[in-house]
Amino acid sequence: MSTGPRRSPRRSVHRLAVVATALMSAVPLTLTAATAAPERAAACTGYVGLTFDDGPSTSTQSLLTALRQNGLRATMFNQGQYAAANPALVRAQVTAGMWVANHSYTHPHLTQLSQAQIDSEISRTQAAIASAGGGTPKLFRPPYGETNATVKAVAARHGLTEIIWNVDSQDWNGASTDAIVQAAARLTNGQVILMHDWSANARAALPRIAQGLSARGLCAGAISPQTGRAVAPG
Repeated sequence: MSTGPRRSPRRSVHRLAVVATALMSAVPLTLTAATAAPERAAACTGYVGLTFDDGPSTSTQSLLTALRQNGLRATMFNQGQYAAANPALVRAQVTAGMWVANHSYTHPHLTQLSQAQIDSEISRTQAAIASAGGGTPKLFRPPYGETNATVKAVAARHGLTEIIWNVDSQDWNGASTDAIVQAAARLTNGQVILMHDWSANARAALPRIAQGLSARGLCAGAISPQTGRAVAPG
């Protein structure tokens, strides 16, 4: 008496072969997923600080897109007046994984100002960035890289570490995309490069900057408030 449809021996063998093949193919996939993360971490033998001054601006969204597409993070030294006028862009910087820092309120020559004026430039920017959702900055870059003992002292009173740069991309001076890529190639572990939020050439250089850093085992990192050097993101 038959109790159900008969299964042909040939069909049973075929089904077992399919199951065995599927199990065997799953093993390397599992190993690959398990080892991928450590391999990526091991690729970073050092860190550099990519920095962009003078934002946020009409170029900020395009810059953030380019950074994310190339797996890069950067420190955005924002002017307070622009942070106050464009709070959504400050939040976009944070959402994109960038670090937001202080670049004065109106970008003056701070060394030519009184202590009270310097304090106003720095404190108003701290407030503008915080109000926009950028957190309380820990890093400060004086406009033009101009500083003195008074500027440093005022910044320190606001809990800020002054950050200049090791490599100047010269994007502000009309440097070509090729020249900016070459400038980034000079970066070594812990160093910081100056670029600008509004520079189309700096933005266009990002894919090649990312490739060049990767080839040298360097990754884009955070800037330590303790040392002023680029370090692994916390």
